[in-house]
Amino acid sequence: MTSISIKRLPHGDGLPIPNRMTPGSSGCDVCAAVDDDVTIPPGKRALIPTGFCFGIPEGFEIQVRPRSGLALKHGVTVLNTPGTIDADYRGEVKIILINLGDDHFVIKRGDRIAQLVPARAAMDVSFTEDGTISETSRGAGGFGHTG
Repeated sequence: MTSISIKRLPHGDGLPIPNRMTPGSSGCDVCAAVDDDVTIPPGKRALIPTGFCFGIPEGFEIQVRPRSGLALKHGVTVLNTPGTIDADYRGEVKIILINLGDDHFVIKRGDRIAQLVPARAAMDVSFTEDGTISETSRGAGGFGHTG
């Protein structure tokens, strides 16, 4: 099992560390480390602190993904989903939320705002321009190519 170290910042005091809400969950919910409520009007975005820094091991990343309940009930999602927290980043993780709903959305301290999914990252890959690529049955079929 791989362990990811966590550093709690002062404004993260009292908040739970990211954790899976059920044993089979891939994502670990992360909470808002805001001192005052943050209101996101419809069509607007906000950068929400989590109060944590992570010591991600080399060869891993953490993907930031939306919480499906926020998306369905309120139209609130992670703007650059999935966001990537690289293994060499040591600053505070902040979540870019956007309100695609019709009403103002209020974020309170401790609200679960996103989920973090640790994943292996292929570090032994490079891109080489050589002018050729292999053929596949799909070929260049893109958006909507299967109907």
